[in-house]
Amino acid sequence: MGSVADMTRENVLAILRAGKRPMLLSDIMGSLGVSRRWQKKLTALLDEMREAGEALRLSGGLYAAASSLKKARGILEVQRGGMGFVLSEGKGSDIYVGAEYFNGAWNGDEVEVVLLPGRRGKNPEGRVLRILSRRSAPLAVRVLKRMGKEGVLAQPIDPRHTFFMLVNIDALETPPRKGFALLVHAGKQLEPRVWAAAAFECLGPEDSPAVQERIVKVNHEIPAGFGPAAQEEAARLPSEPEEGDFLGRSDLRHLDFVTIDGEKAKDFDDAVYVESKGGGWILWVAIADVAHYVPYGGALDKEALARSNSYYFPLSVEPMLPEALSNGLCSLKPEVPRLAMVVEMHFAPDGAVEKSLLHSAVIQSRARLTYAGVAHALEYPDSVPADSALRPLLPMLFCAGELARALQKRMKERGSLDFELPEPEFSFDEQGEVVHIGREERTFAHQIIEMFMIAANEAVAGFLTRKASSFLYRVHPAPDPDKLAALFAMVRHTGIVEPPKEHDAAALRAVLRAAAREGGAASYIVNRLVLRAMMQARYDECNQGHFGLASECYCHFTSPIRRYADLDAHRAVKLALAGGEPAVKDERLREAADILNRNERKAQDAEREIQKRLSVLFLRGKIGDVFSGTISGITDFGIFVELSDVMAEGMIRVAELADDYYIFLPERNELAGERTGRRFALGQSVKARLVAANLDQLEITLELAEDRTPKKLRAVLSRRGGVRSFAARAKAAREFGGRAPHRGRKRNGKFEKMSQKL
Repeated sequence: MGSVADMTRENVLAILRAGKRPMLLSDIMGSLGVSRRWQKKLTALLDEMREAGEALRLSGGLYAAASSLKKARGILEVQRGGMGFVLSEGKGSDIYVGAEYFNGAWNGDEVEVVLLPGRRGKNPEGRVLRILSRRSAPLAVRVLKRMGKEGVLAQPIDPRHTFFMLVNIDALETPPRKGFALLVHAGKQLEPRVWAAAAFECLGPEDSPAVQERIVKVNHEIPAGFGPAAQEEAARLPSEPEEGDFLGRSDLRHLDFVTIDGEKAKDFDDAVYVESKGGGWILWVAIADVAHYVPYGGALDKEALARSNSYYFPLSVEPMLPEALSNGLCSLKPEVPRLAMVVEMHFAPDGAVEKSLLHSAVIQSRARLTYAGVAHALEYPDSVPADSALRPLLPMLFCAGELARALQKRMKERGSLDFELPEPEFSFDEQGEVVHIGREERTFAHQIIEMFMIAANEAVAGFLTRKASSFLYRVHPAPDPDKLAALFAMVRHTGIVEPPKEHDAAALRAVLRAAAREGGAASYIVNRLVLRAMMQARYDECNQGHFGLASECYCHFTSPIRRYADLDAHRAVKLALAGGEPAVKDERLREAADILNRNERKAQDAEREIQKRLSVLFLRGKIGDVFSGTISGITDFGIFVELSDVMAEGMIRVAELADDYYIFLPERNELAGERTGRRFALGQSVKARLVAANLDQLEITLELAEDRTPKKLRAVLSRRGGVRSFAARAKAAREFGGRAPHRGRKRNGKFEKMSQKL
């Protein structure tokens, strides 16, 4: 029989390592030969070993030595729901980590995790063993209250961080007030949920839209400003193209190129010109020759790769390249010569490409046009004044419209997906406050430019492929068959459109066309469902085709000012035209693709976050207002509603639906009441009252406007756990005059019968 003296860390570790599988506490005690009276002491010892990263407690009360389990390294990415995923190095699946097993790690930290037996859905499950390197970027925090003369108590503004900070404010000129946002550098951990920090900048009141943009940039580590080396390199560039730059280029200044962009656009990197010929057309797409001024491996190139793309916000832009290039030397401004790479494409009367040529050229744009202006001129040509700069360009614009329609028809015939998902457009007053959230208007002029850019990108991808050049393709894999089947089942249950029986790409396109004919909210919901089922488009050194565009060979070429992949394609074209060998190896392309894909997701996440933050700010002044909306998502805990009037999404908690006991039907993506049979389904129109707009959690809370449940009852149900607590609901209903919930399932199986009918 052993003794308590044998209960040492070394002995316990040896037992855990020797075991072929995780062990129960009783098994460990048996191996040590100690009685159950020492169970509490052994548990305390195992807790110490867990904190030291030597042992792990698994589900079911099992223990294992950390060294006996597989390990992996990666970046911890925390979701807003609290759980996290470690983005593993290499091609493996991301590792799921529960919020209680972060072991002090924060979002963005590099960590080492141990992999547990079994999986969490499709992902392996793990626990953070240790932090390899702490995310070095500053944190944005909100001031909660003063703590003496030199400090404040603050909380990270990113809701993924659930701790507090005692912040030293010595470096600030004036003490910040409650509700102000600060930038801080984190220090040591003081208590389990409290860290020390030092403030180095006060951003201002958190509820300012401009401050919200700064917060999002910090949260997503979006670079602001350029380093000294890049600035010096940009400063050495000429203010205008020099005559020597024109040598060896095709002179296309006689062609009436025009740029067509949004009203607020400042950088014009693409220009187009179209003429009819023999019943068909010739299209020239001119793209600013950024590669002429940004050589590979220079300071500007390195910073451009690190950014990968420009980052656009409602009030500001963080460009990929300095303004001297993006708004100056490489901007195709009217009536000034500019260096360009030009794609010349000849089209048959049906829109088929007959041949395409690429030129290193010099062009001179005739006019800077806008989408709205071109769309209006094409629809109402007689309204264009005789002395307008647009008037002599009308024949060319009509020709462009004819070609765009021919290209659209061919794309539909070959099976491209045409998504109709409007983007929110924010309007601000003179003080920078949000006064309206509308829908960004898309016109036929947008479609003209879109068709022309797709045609140019395809022509360049085909040219570089034939030349065996090294460049990055833009690929979009076909959707997963299981996701496609689930999508069609969901669409069928919505009743909005009836999908074909076949679960293939043709059926997907048929569903989108049917939804477009329905229009309105129905079209919006179906488009969102289809988009969720899609794989993510990405950059890759190998061609895999582009499913969404139904293109066999595609790349990005038309926006080198704001996308690094396009800049890299320009270099490949210039090298191929000169007859040179590929300048880069596949290894470098793979590394570049990883960086670009990662930063593209970062830009998308930042865009979604600022839209959410500004929506919350705008709606905070409209508490109690009733909005029309469409159900855009359903879970077992809430109904998501897309508000029609303000282009924002909020949630109605199931706990607030006090008229019945609601059950989530995942196969139908619906909620159904046990007693009443009342249903909530995707695409359903509802009237919703705004209850709260919470900036701390980025939540917009709604309630059904027609809900007649007493207000006190709704509040109590929310506090007591809602649908999960039958007793609480019944008691609250009796207290406040509501209708008690019905135990239909246990009493007579009524709900089961109803669900079968549905």
